[in-house]
Amino acid sequence: MKYPGPKPAGNNAASPIDTDLVETLAKMVTRLGLSEIEVAHGDLKIRIGRQVSAAAIQHVAPPPSPASVSAPQLASAAAPEAPGAVKSPMVGTAYLRSAPDSAPFVEIGSRVRVGDKLLLVEAMKTFNEIVAPRAGTVTGILVEDGQPVEYGQPLLVIE
Repeated sequence: MKYPGPKPAGNNAASPIDTDLVETLAKMVTRLGLSEIEVAHGDLKIRIGRQVSAAAIQHVAPPPSPASVSAPQLASAAAPEAPGAVKSPMVGTAYLRSAPDSAPFVEIGSRVRVGDKLLLVEAMKTFNEIVAPRAGTVTGILVEDGQPVEYGQPLLVIE
């Protein structure tokens, strides 16, 4: 973002802070799921930060057993509050593999440990690893490779 220089806020010409810029940056941090952003122009620096709790990013409670549910049924049954759903921490594009010719990170039935890479979400040309918040078995993959995802959207289910 190119910043042309300080702009007075309201009628107070002595203030070097551009409140419109601060609001725009704050909205950008929230919309993109960032934890902070900093803009510098000369001696002026503006840093906007927010705390993101793990509870707001993903649920870790175990889901009911889907033994008799097929993958397409599981995908449609996974509501945003489904227990065991790993949710997207940001808006972006989900990738189930590191490259088009690579094997997927996980498949239905894969056993995962806490911290295992599940998939990638690309946002603003940055690939963000989505890792397992708990150990278990992947019982549902709710997105397709290359699919756009929203903040809070369930990506997969770990039982």
